[in-house]
Amino acid sequence: MPRLEPDVMQDRDRGVQAVETAYAKVNLALHVRGRRPDGYHALESLFAFAQDGDRLEGGLADDGSITLRVDGPFGAQVGDGEDNLVLKAAAVLRGHLGTRAGAALRLTKNLPVASGIGGGSADAAAALRLLVRLWDVRIEPAPLEKLALEIGSDVPACLASTTRLVRGRGELLADHDLPGLAGRPLLLVNPGVALSTGRVFAGWDGMDRGALAADTVGQLRADGRNDLEAAAIGQAPAIADVLSRLARCEGRVLSRMSGSGATCFALFDAQADMRAAARTLRADHPLWWIMETRIRTA
Repeated sequence: MPRLEPDVMQDRDRGVQAVETAYAKVNLALHVRGRRPDGYHALESLFAFAQDGDRLEGGLADDGSITLRVDGPFGAQVGDGEDNLVLKAAAVLRGHLGTRAGAALRLTKNLPVASGIGGGSADAAAALRLLVRLWDVRIEPAPLEKLALEIGSDVPACLASTTRLVRGRGELLADHDLPGLAGRPLLLVNPGVALSTGRVFAGWDGMDRGALAADTVGQLRADGRNDLEAAAIGQAPAIADVLSRLARCEGRVLSRMSGSGATCFALFDAQADMRAAARTLRADHPLWWIMETRIRTA
């Protein structure tokens, strides 16, 4: 029998039978190409994921109930009601399976809310992955991605949490190997502002500035963009301060706003440069949320 590490043994003692990380999502570029007849925006984006994020734990509930407890630094901003995407994901999956299986879930919310790094979508995707394992069911990737799209546009890409080109409103996914990206030091910075995705999209100027090309990090830096930056800065000027500071960090390779904001990111060649940048930013802006991490490897 394999030896259990202390944290795993502690989980077993608490009735935890499955654990998933809800990896933070980063839009390395986000091109808005137009507005679709169904009301959604037609997007082209390159999604990458940090190796860190929220934590979701789960154990079986013999009475068939599905419960959620939320804690962590940002837990109070989320709540554990029916509008939580973890519970929505559980309901969608259970309805698809036609099962009465239950689960007791605990979400530790480490990522800021409404911040452009897919926190809620990543949580929902983590819930789908966890419950498939916990309930010991078989479901192929394609139907699982279809279920994920019912929950939210970013949820399908968050299922695998690997680097992907994402088009449409999130339903068109293609694996994308960007040389030199995996494992690269990544700094996430949020000025302490929550933004409404809908309001930011509503502020988009409607101009199609061209397709996304992302074959190299250099091409992504030169030709990529986030078409929502101007609209987001209009609602939260502090984003411009974050971008300006990141642009001046030594060793920075690429910096940009992620998603609809307000979180921004910077990629570095060297971990030492990333850590030095984080120290300086924390000293100068103690109220900013800052995470030191790396691009996740599959």
